[in-house]
Amino acid sequence: MKRIKGSPNRPRLAVFRSNRHFYAQVIDDQNSKTLFSLSTLDTSVRDLIKTGQNSEAARIIGKKLAEALIKNNLVQVVLDRRFKPYHGRIEAFAQGARDGGLEF
Repeated sequence: MKRIKGSPNRPRLAVFRSNRHFYAQVIDDQNSKTLFSLSTLDTSVRDLIKTGQNSEAARIIGKKLAEALIKNNLVQVVLDRRFKPYHGRIEAFAQGARDGGLEF
C-alpha cells in the first residue's frame, strides 16, 4: 500500500466520514502537527447545515476549510481519502474545497 505524506509546503488533507458526521484535518507529517481541523460538530458550521450525514454538509466543510487555509497562505494540499472511494460525500467535500480555492 502506498502511504500519503504531507510536508510543510504541501500538507496532507485527511478526511474521515462516519455515519453521522464528516471530519477533515490538515496535517504536516514532517513536523507531526495538525495545522487545521474542521467537522460537522464545530459550532461555526453547525448553524449552516441540517445534518452531517449528507453531501451538502461535506461541501460546506470543504469550502470553509479552504477559506481558512487560504487566509494562512496554504493553497496546495494532498488529499488523503484513506482508501475510501471518490464519490458521494468525499467527492462533494473535494469539490467544495476546490471551489474555495484549494489545489490538489
